[in-house]
Amino acid sequence: MTDISKPIIAALKGKRVDPPPIWLMRQAGRYLPEYRVVREEAGGFLNLCYDPEKAAEVTLQPLRRFGFDAAILFSDILVIPHALGQNVTFEAGEGPRLDWIRDSDALKRLSMNHIHESLGPIYKTVSRVSGALPNGTALIGFAGAPWTVATYMVEGSGSRDYPNAKGWALSDPEGFQQLIDLLVESTSAYLIRQIEAGAEVLQLFDTWSGVLPKHAFDRFSAAPICNIARRVKEVHPDIPIIAFPRGAALYLPELARMPEIDGVGIDFAVDPAWAARELQPHAAVQGNFDPILLLAGGDELEKRAREIVDALSGGPHIFNLGHGILPATPTEHVDRLIKAVRG
Repeated sequence: MTDISKPIIAALKGKRVDPPPIWLMRQAGRYLPEYRVVREEAGGFLNLCYDPEKAAEVTLQPLRRFGFDAAILFSDILVIPHALGQNVTFEAGEGPRLDWIRDSDALKRLSMNHIHESLGPIYKTVSRVSGALPNGTALIGFAGAPWTVATYMVEGSGSRDYPNAKGWALSDPEGFQQLIDLLVESTSAYLIRQIEAGAEVLQLFDTWSGVLPKHAFDRFSAAPICNIARRVKEVHPDIPIIAFPRGAALYLPELARMPEIDGVGIDFAVDPAWAARELQPHAAVQGNFDPILLLAGGDELEKRAREIVDALSGGPHIFNLGHGILPATPTEHVDRLIKAVRG
């Protein structure tokens, strides 16, 4: 049963909450000295993701320090391709490396047969965190949206322009759709299990949706996100779902109107006043403080935070960043931001 006494859930159910609930993308991460200790103990990044005790600890660390209104599961969007059988590694200072997949024949190497066995430690992490949350704090589960996960699977790493993924999607949309369909099915199953382990809110991150033209965004970003949300809500109809298609502001009003979507994340380039007009009548708005300003600090930090809060004060709003917190961010700047938001 969804607990609307928790501020973030109330906002996602369409309530105006004052002050707005706050959490930060990547709030469990390298900017925290206590995180760096656990990360070192774990050895490798994926080791940390698959260690329920350590992953639960780093999920809870920012709550102890800052008292955020939500915890977000510590994991990574690439656990899905890993569970499907694609080789995934994380090299220090280089980011993820995958054995790339670039045609329909290569897709045959992937299988859903053992995904829950592979992802089992993550469900245990969710359960551990759920049992340790402070009163009033919600637990957010998450996954990468199919387009963004597919970009890594096809490119084999991060990329500036995603020529292989975008080229496949635009030149052979039917072939590329097979990969998207597999990711919709596996991601839906993964998120349903997260809910059953204790997640109360879900977020789908589509970090690279902004590289797509409108027709491809509709097919490979918006449609899969809504398809996943629909599948999840067939099993858990009350679960609130946030979509965050970064860099795709012009496409967001249509997404916000989708009945499966309860909240829409906006990046730091979006005008909050525009979001209040175009998005808030249809969905909660989440965002959109600039992580660079949080890193820089100064008096502009409070000023800009209050501008965002004021612009979105007429409807449901969850205060967040417009992208993930940067590793060099001083923790005292985060304290200052929280005080500015909460007044």
